[in-house]
Amino acid sequence: MRAIEYPGVGDTLWTGELANGLAVYVVPRPGFRKKHASLAVNYGGAMRAYTLGGKRHETPAGTAHFLEHKMFDLPEGSALDILTRRGAEANAYTSAGRTEYYFECGERFDENLELLLKFVSTPYFTPESVEKERGIIAQEILMTEDDPSFALYTAAMGALFERHPLRESVAGTVESIAEITPEVLYDCHRAFYAPGNMALTVCGDVEPEAVAETAARVLGDAKAPAAEADFGEPEGLAPHASRVSREMDVSDPMFICAAKLSCALPRGDSALRLTTAGSLAARCLFGAGSDFYTSLYASGELRSDFFRDVSPMAGTLLFECGGTASDPDAVCDKIRAELSRAAEAGLDPDAFERARRADYGAMLRTLGSPDGLCSSLAAAHFGGWSFYEGFGALERVTKAEADEFVREYLRPERLALALVTPKERT
Repeated sequence: MRAIEYPGVGDTLWTGELANGLAVYVVPRPGFRKKHASLAVNYGGAMRAYTLGGKRHETPAGTAHFLEHKMFDLPEGSALDILTRRGAEANAYTSAGRTEYYFECGERFDENLELLLKFVSTPYFTPESVEKERGIIAQEILMTEDDPSFALYTAAMGALFERHPLRESVAGTVESIAEITPEVLYDCHRAFYAPGNMALTVCGDVEPEAVAETAARVLGDAKAPAAEADFGEPEGLAPHASRVSREMDVSDPMFICAAKLSCALPRGDSALRLTTAGSLAARCLFGAGSDFYTSLYASGELRSDFFRDVSPMAGTLLFECGGTASDPDAVCDKIRAELSRAAEAGLDPDAFERARRADYGAMLRTLGSPDGLCSSLAAAHFGGWSFYEGFGALERVTKAEADEFVREYLRPERLALALVTPKERT
């Protein structure tokens, strides 16, 4: 473990790689009562196909999420129940690109960390427990299908992509999870849950060397090969469909205006610099302080839930903005017009500097959230950079880079509009 000082933000990051390949990141916070630990796996819902040992495998939609549910099972009982009895708050989630298991506690941190490492590295699936979980997940899927926000996001991904697994729900469908067996789960755990494909992140009043020693003792020194995700043939940057709509029980129309910015995202500093430029451009054009948002909010065309985002996801880079609007088609037309204007005239220099300070402040707020910090450390690791390097990137990225991002990536013709509109009532 080595210490990296970041005096500008007042943190020290301890980082290292164990003999088995596990990446370890620890941010000590002396005097803090609560301690947070997360074990993230570079395996998410969009990684349905993979190659291991020269052989290609395909899995049913929802396998990564199903595996996350089952990983808390141990021969001696539920790890979640054990952590809860010890007073820890524990849970897990699966996104398109990764799975994360975590806990937060005030006491018995060492025991809880050991248990976290143990249950994530110990696959234990019986036919009976898999069948029982299938029913639970099926109910979860049916509930999300009635969620307008979930339906809207799924529609947006379906509009952007023709074949990419981002089209599909991370949880899968009732039909797809029916194909998941204990053997499928064991195969996927073997393929992706290798220490070299994971990152352990910890924040709290802990000793970094002790964290690394616990991980080395529980997981051992042996390295294991990890699978390579296969997202299929690359797609073009034009959307699969320019507009999709669905009626649901909502009071006002909801929309997402989205674009594929890159289908082959680079890694390391290049990716960090690109996403930083994109984030600054998006905030400058469509942030809460932008002329675009304030004028449309004042006129009643947009609500306060309007958002924008530029983020890497499952090998791609995506732009999204959306929320609730009185006339989403008109708003989307104005978004396209704003992008055309910015491509020709460039970003306003003062607005760009305000966006830089706002993004810097957002990163500082992440430092005050142990769970958010641990998650961000893992996401950055899998992207090939360090989260703390993002502060330097924010200082280095120029307006010229953000202008080029708008011209090159945020082209109006690449936008797809997804809508959820109110049902007609009789």
